[in-house]
Amino acid sequence: MKLKVALPKGSLQEATFNLFRKAGYGISVSDRSYFPVINDDEMDCMLIRAQEIPRYVQDGILDMGLTGKDWIMENRADVVEVADLLYAKAGMKPVRWVLAVPQDSDIRSVKDLEGKRIATELVDATKDYLAARGVKATVEFSWGATEVKVPHLVDAIVELTETGRSLKANNLRIVDDILQSSTKLIVNKEAWQNEWKRTKIENLVIMLKGALRAEDMVGLKMNVPGDRLEEVISILPALKKPTVSQLVGNNWYSLDTIVSSRVVRDIIPQLKRMDAQGIVEYPLNKVID
Repeated sequence: MKLKVALPKGSLQEATFNLFRKAGYGISVSDRSYFPVINDDEMDCMLIRAQEIPRYVQDGILDMGLTGKDWIMENRADVVEVADLLYAKAGMKPVRWVLAVPQDSDIRSVKDLEGKRIATELVDATKDYLAARGVKATVEFSWGATEVKVPHLVDAIVELTETGRSLKANNLRIVDDILQSSTKLIVNKEAWQNEWKRTKIENLVIMLKGALRAEDMVGLKMNVPGDRLEEVISILPALKKPTVSQLVGNNWYSLDTIVSSRVVRDIIPQLKRMDAQGIVEYPLNKVID
C-alpha cells in the first residue's frame, strides 16, 4: 500500500520541500518533472497547483495534500483538515487576501463597490464576502497579473499578499482584508478511515510540526559556576526548564536549553558577563513535545 501525496507546485514548492527535508524526508524533483522522488517507499508524490489540490483530495484521486485554507474554501472541498502548518513563501506568517484599489480611487469601503467590477483568482470566496455585506458587484476571474488591471479594466482587485510590497509598488491601497490563509494538510475522508494511511499521515504530521517548531529555536549549552547558576537560569526564556548536571570534581554545572533564535544574540553577552564558559549555540531540526 502507498500513500498518494499532493505537493503544491509554484510559490510554495521550495518552502514545502525544505520543510519535508528538515522533517527527515529527502525530496527532490527535476526541472521538467511533476513527480518528486522521496526517500520513503510508502509515499508517491505529485506536484499540482495548490488551487486544484482540494478537489483531487476530496474526490479520492489523491489521499492527502498540502494547500491553503483559501483554496479549500474556494473549492468548497469536503476534506479532513488534519494540521495547520504555518509557513508560506516569504515567512512563517499567514498570508492575506485583500481588497485593493488605486491610491486615488474614490472607493473607501466595501459599500462603495456596489455595481463595480472586481478581478481576482478567488472568485467564490470574494462573492461570499460581498454577499455577507449586502454588496452586489461583478466578480471576474483573473488569470494573473491582477495588479495591473486597476483602474484600466476593473475598479478593484482581490489579491494575495504576504508583505504588501507588490501592492505598494503598483500604487494600490488596501481597503479591507477578505481572509487570512495558512497551509493546511488535508486528507480524503475515506483515506482518513484507513488505519494504515491514518497512522502514516499522523506520523508525517508529527515530524512536519516538529520541523516547523524548530524554525525559530536554537539550542544553547554552556558551563556555569555554581555561585552564578540560579542567576543564569533566571535570564533564560527556555522552552522548559533547562537540563542541569554537575561536572565531576568541582562546583561547575553543565547547562543545556532551547531558546528562541530571536533573543539568543542578546542573551549570550549576558551569559558571558555571568562567567559562563564554553557557550555553544547549535541549530535544531525538530522540536517535538
